[in-house]
Amino acid sequence: MTVRERPVRADAARNRDKLLRAATAVLGEQGLDAPLDQVARRAGVSIGTFYNHFADRAALVAAILPAQLSPLDPIAERAMADPDPWHGFVTFLEGLFSLQARDRGINDAVARNAPGTADPAASCAGFAHVDRILARAKGAGELRADFTNDDLAALVWAVSRIIQLTADADPLAWRRFLALHLDGLRARPV
Repeated sequence: MTVRERPVRADAARNRDKLLRAATAVLGEQGLDAPLDQVARRAGVSIGTFYNHFADRAALVAAILPAQLSPLDPIAERAMADPDPWHGFVTFLEGLFSLQARDRGINDAVARNAPGTADPAASCAGFAHVDRILARAKGAGELRADFTNDDLAALVWAVSRIIQLTADADPLAWRRFLALHLDGLRARPV
């Protein structure tokens, strides 16, 4: 015997959509630690309705993160298609960090990937191109040969902290920090 799933009621589907839109806005403004009751309030539903749709914060983040990170997919594709591998590498980093700077929830998710939260790399096809973007830049002799994925993870974490700490006072401070790092990552003739 198979269990048939009941169709979702129209009002429940509307409430879920309102919660997703509200969560995208609230978490984007305040980060992943924003109070969930603010999400429910902005959606115009009760906190009980929130929990009818999402078991916890991690479930909510997992539900909104793929759509929030989807702009990274075309950025990664442009980076791969760029005839200049160094420029493609820079394009990818600038695109990723621009997304993070515009959305505190994305910045938190990418930076800390806390246990129990969605893995941004698993939520976004754009991250699947990272190895090839790095390999192209290294193969062209433009990116230091000793730069690894772990180094990239450390750079992403560092820039995310700059974004977090300077967002209100100097929202573009991360660009200077990135420029300094890019200068250090450029391969130099021996």
